[in-house]
Amino acid sequence: MEAKAITRYVRVSPRKARAVIDQVRGKTVQQAREILLFNDRAVAEIIEKTVNSAFANAAQKGHADPNRTWIKACFVDEGPTLKRIRPRAKGSAAPIRKRTSHITVIVSTEKEA
Repeated sequence: MEAKAITRYVRVSPRKARAVIDQVRGKTVQQAREILLFNDRAVAEIIEKTVNSAFANAAQKGHADPNRTWIKACFVDEGPTLKRIRPRAKGSAAPIRKRTSHITVIVSTEKEA
């Protein structure tokens, strides 16, 4: 049985979020929570909330053991980019790209081989 959770429009660049989400891919929900709890990056808290939400969705379907529920797939997609301008010397301007991410976590009760 699978369950999914998506967190959209997170104000962190996808590259930074992928560095954290690669650490929890393929782990049990309990192992992922422990890894994310002690991770120093700010996005780890948001990913932990997404993992907890996916597990809660699985528990809603009747599968509620965190040691037997695996993270089947997790990935980060790029969201819309907020474009801003920073003033520079001699009246010119430099672009600022504030990137956003969409974080998806899929949990399953079966371990994928």
